[in-house]
Amino acid sequence: MAVINEVQAKSILGKSGISDYCVNCYTGCLHNCIYCYARFMKRFSGHEEPWGTFVDAKVNAPEILRREVARKPPASVFMSSVCDAYQPVEKRFGLSRECLRILVDAGYHVGILTKSKLVTRDFDILEGHDNCDVGCTLTTMDERLRFHIEPGASPTFERIAALEEACSRGIKASAFLGPFMPGLSDTDEALDALFSAVAHLPLTHLHADKLNPKPGVWNSLAPFLKRHHPDLLDLYRSLFYDMDEYRAYCQDLGRRLRKIADEHGIGDKLSPVF
Repeated sequence: MAVINEVQAKSILGKSGISDYCVNCYTGCLHNCIYCYARFMKRFSGHEEPWGTFVDAKVNAPEILRREVARKPPASVFMSSVCDAYQPVEKRFGLSRECLRILVDAGYHVGILTKSKLVTRDFDILEGHDNCDVGCTLTTMDERLRFHIEPGASPTFERIAALEEACSRGIKASAFLGPFMPGLSDTDEALDALFSAVAHLPLTHLHADKLNPKPGVWNSLAPFLKRHHPDLLDLYRSLFYDMDEYRAYCQDLGRRLRKIADEHGIGDKLSPVF
């Protein structure tokens, strides 16, 4: 059972390497993605529970954010950097929605990245604002695999539907493809299926990402591999612990991503690949 706490934040508009600022209304994420490298945040949470099973909701986030945006000029803001702003608990607390409204009203450029169809609830706020954009992370068209690696997230087809709705309502939209699972979602067939699913959409751009061997990720991936894909254990171990192997893998994956994107006529939308 998930552990959900209500906490008080001291600040909410944080510095970010992705944009000028980031807003994280929650600590922890119930999407429980097995490849998540934000699990390092557990060190600062005081939780003993495994990453992916707890959430601290910063219930005073809107109040704090109102004061902060009043003191700072409008800039770019990313929602969210170490959690998903639209994870399941957002239905209960509505913190992301209220913070989004505050940021938009204050003239901030808001970029959203999520794995949840819940983001469509807030399209009424985004609609008509040219300085806002929404992106969905898409990892695989294989729903069985998706369920194993992202058990708490929305099915991929629901995220694609969210992008379609965003485009139909004139909201700038993009897709974040990956991180790709070696030997599972990174085959040419799997990549082709993913690009095929978004090629028809008028997206502003596409990002692609490889599996990130950050500390703690191996301990999350290994049980999954041992149970479902023991034949891939040696491959993953080499990619996590041999940087030469990892770099060679990334170069090959990047080349194949570019080739498949070009074949679908959307190579110009694909951001530089690692």
